[in-house]
Amino acid sequence: MTGFSSEWLALREPADHAARDAGLVADLGRALPADREIGIVDLGCGTGSNLRGLSPRLGPRQSWRLVDHDPALLAAARTALLAWADRAATDGETLVLEKGAARLRVTFAALDLAAGLGSNLGSGLGSGLGSDLGAALDPAPDLVTAAALFDLVSAEWVAGFVEAVAQTGAVFYTALSYDGTETWAPPHAADAAVHAAFLAHQGIDKGFGAALGPGATAALAQEFGRHGYGVATAPSPWDLGPGHGALVRMLKDGKAAAVAQTGRVGADALADWTAARGRPETTARIGHADLLAIPPR
Repeated sequence: MTGFSSEWLALREPADHAARDAGLVADLGRALPADREIGIVDLGCGTGSNLRGLSPRLGPRQSWRLVDHDPALLAAARTALLAWADRAATDGETLVLEKGAARLRVTFAALDLAAGLGSNLGSGLGSGLGSDLGAALDPAPDLVTAAALFDLVSAEWVAGFVEAVAQTGAVFYTALSYDGTETWAPPHAADAAVHAAFLAHQGIDKGFGAALGPGATAALAQEFGRHGYGVATAPSPWDLGPGHGALVRMLKDGKAAAVAQTGRVGADALADWTAARGRPETTARIGHADLLAIPPR
């Protein structure tokens, strides 16, 4: 699975939190039990940004299982959550955190969600998965969530994943799946060519088979709908301006590196685009979508 640096994740966290659709988050809160501790699995958790963004909007008692393939990111998540909490203690490997009116128990699992992919996809990842995905969903949670993950996976993986979630009866919520739309300013002559090459790169295998890229939200909606879930989506774009200079610079460098891998844009044109996008006046609107899927009752 493709990795991400803690620096990148820290830079994007404020933009991610600002971009989430508030209406879907409110609907999510209403869909979960209010009279007991809720169990939550966060897939591809990185340094814990999804927990920090969601937990203030959920119930007063929460149990989180943070899952990532990178032990270094899980260690960074533990450190970041200890600093974020109002009060913190440990119970063995479990963090016990208090933040505002909420009490959270947090555990960590180093699991590779692509493990066993070839053998499991053919059988649809049904009951008794025998994979790291199966381990992530056992015991069955009330909520399965992720942020900025599903544009990296394949249509086949999504089909098996949704079947596995549906078998648990969990609510599903994901935020910030890339939707393929971008507007950079000021305009540059290479914008269209760079963007077309970047979209081509989106489909490259990121460890789960041919990646869905901008098709991720539609694929999730279709699969959860097939399992009888009620599905709602909403846009959650990043609006990046001068106050996001470091994020914009890292974003344009990452995009330029991806475009260079495709060989679809000449080196001089790409270098000129990259230099122009590093100027202080650069702004960008990067399209994402959030999705909430509620199981049939």
